[in-house]
Amino acid sequence: MNRLLKRYLAFALLLGSTLFLHIANAAPQKNLKGTSVVLVHGAFADGSSWDKVIPLLEARGLHVVSVQNPLSSLAADTAATRRAIEQQTGPVVLVGHSWGGVVITQAGDDDKVKALVYVAALAPDSGESVNDLTKNQPAPAWSHELRKDSANFLTLSTRAVINDFAQDLPAAQARVLATTQGPWSASCLDDKVSIAAWRTKPSWFVVADRDRMIDPRAEEAMARQIGATTTHVDSSHVAMLSHPRAVADAIISAASKVQ
Repeated sequence: MNRLLKRYLAFALLLGSTLFLHIANAAPQKNLKGTSVVLVHGAFADGSSWDKVIPLLEARGLHVVSVQNPLSSLAADTAATRRAIEQQTGPVVLVGHSWGGVVITQAGDDDKVKALVYVAALAPDSGESVNDLTKNQPAPAWSHELRKDSANFLTLSTRAVINDFAQDLPAAQARVLATTQGPWSASCLDDKVSIAAWRTKPSWFVVADRDRMIDPRAEEAMARQIGATTTHVDSSHVAMLSHPRAVADAIISAASKVQ
């Protein structure tokens, strides 16, 4: 009995020491207070598309602003984004989804912007437009589901939103996205970036491996071209809604590097 008790005590001491070392060595999460994140939504969306990511960022002390783009031209969306940047103090991490990647490429040429994060996005070079980026690619299935109004603004059919835009979300949630989508001016497709901020700013890229709006292989190629730190997620085009933790982690990684 004495020997058994000694073995038990030795095991308990060893376990306690291991737990103590694990707790002592666990690095506390860095508070990122003082850094701002400006989120830029894409076509057929609005600022609420970041609603699952925002609380994850704020939990780390980041100040978060979600831009409401008019989606009427690259110039107008860039102006809206620059107004949001102007209001921030301290370093800014600029994040763009989809068409928002074009916007942050242009608007990121600002001294306050210290990092760019592309989420299933387009990352053109100077002098390039969306049509320039996609001219050698076959027309995707969703392009046949576009509806154009008399003012030349485009919307997606509910079927395209459910099947191609947000196919990994519950159908009811995808229908809400279709109902609340922001119409996108067709003229945006030909608007050219005048300066590519990624040439002078560090960048991160979240590639959505099941994206049906932008070919994931094109996303990966753009990520390589801009020298981005890249994360892959098993996601539809709306990675920030279906995989908010992975998207938030990429943004937090960028914010951690710029402080």
